[in-house]
Amino acid sequence: MKHTLVITILIIMFSNGATAEEDKRSINESTTNMIAALQQKQWIHGSQDCKNNQDPAIEVFQYDESSYVLRQNKCLSYEAPFIYVLIGKEKILVVDTGATESAEEFPLYQTVQSLNQKHSDNGKTKEREIVVIHSHSHSDHYSADSQFVGQANVTVVAANNTGVNEFFDFEKWPEQQTNFELGGRSITIIPTPGHQEEAISVYDPQTKWLLTGDTFYPGYIYVKTWQDYKNSIARLVEFTNNHSVSAILGSHIEMTNKAGEYYEIGTIYQPNESSLLLTPSDLTALNEKLQQVDEPEKIAMDSLIVEPLGALPKLISSIAKWFIG
Repeated sequence: MKHTLVITILIIMFSNGATAEEDKRSINESTTNMIAALQQKQWIHGSQDCKNNQDPAIEVFQYDESSYVLRQNKCLSYEAPFIYVLIGKEKILVVDTGATESAEEFPLYQTVQSLNQKHSDNGKTKEREIVVIHSHSHSDHYSADSQFVGQANVTVVAANNTGVNEFFDFEKWPEQQTNFELGGRSITIIPTPGHQEEAISVYDPQTKWLLTGDTFYPGYIYVKTWQDYKNSIARLVEFTNNHSVSAILGSHIEMTNKAGEYYEIGTIYQPNESSLLLTPSDLTALNEKLQQVDEPEKIAMDSLIVEPLGALPKLISSIAKWFIG
């Protein structure tokens, strides 16, 4: 009887161990498959003749049960920015609002509310607060803010230094990181100035995404403040060394699927785009090149290009920033 009991316990132990190992392997395989799907995703990419474009104003890609990537139609704006929607139990985080103000042409608020409804209980809208933040203050990242301003249970963080610092309660910018709770989903906000003074990156431990806006993406990246940018990239490398990062996702695709080749600014048809997804290895490679140069200079890589802004563009950027606060 005792032997039978011991054998039974051993069988249960080994069975449970095998099941746990199988579950872990299944989770890893699932994550790998989702990342592969995101890496290989072909997004709506405009038309040669936008009059005949039949694509939706907003493409919605569901990554997991509560994480979405949205892309704006290039026929609405050649910028075709990406927008990220992360849903927690209490809050929905919207990172950027795109390049078009009109709700009729670009129904972003309606789209986010439909996702809220989709994740509600028993078909009843759950009272989640929608929180809108911005990767930085260029207009192709905040133009649809007006669709959210004044709506019930919505907070829109102003796309400027004051708005960012006050909302996230930064006391030591840009060295300090801060966390923002969505309800069972704690997001990390990382200051990454350089492309723009108040630029931030966002880390989500659920998806293990690092969202880097215009600081790091497959495209032609203009840098306003070179030393700040170098420091920010180094800071992100340190972060990825200490955190699990499955994908680095920026706000645009401007590179083609040929190494080092990019689409010119203003392009409305990009049939041969590179992947949106970049990796920590790409980030490390850029950091190494940045650390090798003492003065601002163009850095061309297979997956992106970095170039310092000239004096006139810097002046224009500063004037534009002054108008939005």
